[in-house]
Amino acid sequence: MSCSSPSNSKLFVGGMSWSVDEKSLKDAFSSFGEVTEVKILNDKAIGRSSGFGFVCFTNQPEATSAKDAIDGKALLGQPLRISYALEKVRDAPVVVHRLSNINPIGR
Repeated sequence: MSCSSPSNSKLFVGGMSWSVDEKSLKDAFSSFGEVTEVKILNDKAIGRSSGFGFVCFTNQPEATSAKDAIDGKALLGQPLRISYALEKVRDAPVVVHRLSNINPIGR
């Protein structure tokens, strides 16, 4: 999921009840501004919601209003944890440090 909107307009939503669907999540956030995208991630192994997802707004002030108002509030019986979504870094170099001059235990 990639929002085409500005930075900090994408919210991470955690702690959701398994019964929350994308429509009910969008409905919960729509009163704070224009929701451009909603995504609930599913656990393929068990075939149901993993309990978290993302909501995108057209701008950062709307996202902030939603975050401030909804964080800690219950949706379908479960308190939600709302934070700004972190950008996923793709193709970032992986640094591997090699430890030298370390003797294995017992030698």
